[in-house]
Amino acid sequence: MNVIARTAAVAVLGLLAAGCAKFTSDGGMAPVTDGVRKEIGGDAVKLSTPEDVRRARERVQTLLAEPLTEDSAVQVALLNNRGLQAAYNDLGISEAEFIQASLPPNPAITVGRTFGTGGFVEFGFQLVGNLLAFATLPRKTEIAKREFEEARYRAVATTLSLTVDVRRAYIKAIAAQQRLALLEQARQTADASAQMMKQLGETGAANKLDQARVAAFYADLSAQVAQARLSVTSAREALNRMLGVWGSDLSYKLPTRLPALPAAADALGDVEVEAMKRRVDLIILRYEIVTLSKSASFVNATRYLSFLELGLGYRNEVETNDAGEQTSKNRYGLELGIAIPIFDTGEARVVTAREIYMRAVNRLVERSVNARSEARVAYSTYRATYDIARFYQSRILPLRRQISNEVLLRYNGMLVDVFEVLIEERERINANIASLDALRDYHLAVADLQAALIVGGTVPPSGVINTTPPPETLPLGL
Repeated sequence: MNVIARTAAVAVLGLLAAGCAKFTSDGGMAPVTDGVRKEIGGDAVKLSTPEDVRRARERVQTLLAEPLTEDSAVQVALLNNRGLQAAYNDLGISEAEFIQASLPPNPAITVGRTFGTGGFVEFGFQLVGNLLAFATLPRKTEIAKREFEEARYRAVATTLSLTVDVRRAYIKAIAAQQRLALLEQARQTADASAQMMKQLGETGAANKLDQARVAAFYADLSAQVAQARLSVTSAREALNRMLGVWGSDLSYKLPTRLPALPAAADALGDVEVEAMKRRVDLIILRYEIVTLSKSASFVNATRYLSFLELGLGYRNEVETNDAGEQTSKNRYGLELGIAIPIFDTGEARVVTAREIYMRAVNRLVERSVNARSEARVAYSTYRATYDIARFYQSRILPLRRQISNEVLLRYNGMLVDVFEVLIEERERINANIASLDALRDYHLAVADLQAALIVGGTVPPSGVINTTPPPETLPLGL
């Protein structure tokens, strides 16, 4: 009885020390909101009520009424992308699981009545509680709390990953639109040349070969325009999906040109160190390793003792003799139920916990090595694309304009034929498109560098160990 009393006291003290967690007022979103605002300056909002949805809708419509900037496109996605809201729902589920884990198990009450021969009647009830669950409640609550904190970082990672994807889609949509404008302008010029060559051919001033060359040049540009229009549609729809817009919201306007190339590229310090400090996927894995360490210790501590129940019972026995007289007896007692680890010694659970922990450690080491490489590559790409775009704008395009002017002067002086003019016009168009592509690649490299420094690749999967012991069923009776 003393052993049972001491065990019960330990369980009660553990329960009092653990306490019960409470739901946060914002579903655990405060760290997510702060983290997103710190990294990108945007507002992450969980739409939990109709009022939240209404306010978000009004702000989205206000942003869409003006030509979208890169930052406003990101903000629209933060407010309107329902996939992101689903990630915030996952955070709410994680908080609910944390609250559930902090609650003590409900006791069970059994009531029975037995009839026997000779007028024997027995009535009793029993209050049964899981002592192991009570005693381990503080540890389980601590582990569940860390899992909830980890879920917050996952929500931050998902949010930042979406913002990077929005920036990429935004840049691609504008670049596709600008490419189409360049090709349509070139086709208009080619169309005018084709019409003029046709008229010259009717007067005999132009031969059929020159007419065919100009017509083929115009037809080739027409095919490129058609392909560019398809690219514009695909790129804009990709952006639409990121923004979560449909219906009347699809009429938003984008700038006609990509942002100008800055005067100089940013000179960053040690990008590897920056990535190690800021990347959310590494923070998640570090957090998970600590959680798994606590989970593995918990599994090892409960390796042999997987079931422990205490029963407090009352029983009333009534017996009637032949003379009709009744005798009543009251009985009280305590019983302890425990699983005997004969077959399942818990070794499999301990090995599983250890392997899951080491898997997380290896994943962290692997991702840390990869993160350093990704940061180096992203920064090198950023600097290289800037230099390439700058070279196109400062050297190649001016030279192409100079060559075009010289060829046109020679054509007007009848020193070169129309074939030379067409070749030069094609080269000029290709140079303009290549310059646009270089500017697009630079802006994409900016987004990729941001991803390499703060987000990483995919959000690492959770490897949390299930610390709930396998169920046991042991009857308790008085």
